[in-house]
Amino acid sequence: LVTLRVAGVAFLEETDVRALREAVESVVEQAPGIHLVLDFRHVKFLSSAVLGLLIRISKRVYEREGELRLCNIHPGIHEVFKITRLTNVFEIYEDVENATRSFSEHR
Repeated sequence: LVTLRVAGVAFLEETDVRALREAVESVVEQAPGIHLVLDFRHVKFLSSAVLGLLIRISKRVYEREGELRLCNIHPGIHEVFKITRLTNVFEIYEDVENATRSFSEHR
């Protein structure tokens, strides 16, 4: 189980997206079958590029037989997830504890 806390309030610039991609990809590539929780506790804004990145990360995690959970999504961002139907793509939890617990509940 790996929990990554996404640092920063806003992910709007290309450099932010690249840094997030590199951090997550390095963890995913090192650990086939990973149980990964991305904690967005301090994030208030995301660009559409980040949404695309999350979809690519999700695909890669599942290709490597892992599972991905998102948690602590700001209400404004959660609304974007609902509008774009990404709530059907991602398992989103209120906090790290519930996201972590969900891995054992799905077995």
